[in-house]
Amino acid sequence: MAKKTAAKKQDIQPLVGKELLNKIKSLSHLSKREKAKECGYEIDGRVNLSSFMSAILEAKGISLDGEVNGDGRGREATYRVKVHKNGQIVIGATYTEKMELQTGDEFEIKLGYKHIHLVQITDDA
Repeated sequence: MAKKTAAKKQDIQPLVGKELLNKIKSLSHLSKREKAKECGYEIDGRVNLSSFMSAILEAKGISLDGEVNGDGRGREATYRVKVHKNGQIVIGATYTEKMELQTGDEFEIKLGYKHIHLVQITDDA
């Protein structure tokens, strides 16, 4: 019976993409090695952390090989923006998602010398 279990485990493909990221979120209580194991990155009793971490980066659209992201989504997120011809600066959904901002959230704009601070207005008053 142990041979059947081992054979079944080898047939399991490691998780990738959104499926991998969703699984990792559900395993937040586990260590990195245990997460890798649960996501299918164990071969012959050895956890392949390198492949696991590479798969996470790839799932997030980050390439360490200098290759362009092949999902057709265009530019990747950076912490730099440019002023558009119409004078606007677009922050982008990546950052609003990271900050867990919702439609309708308001900010106060505070201008400094060569910088802008956005201060979120909360209803704590």
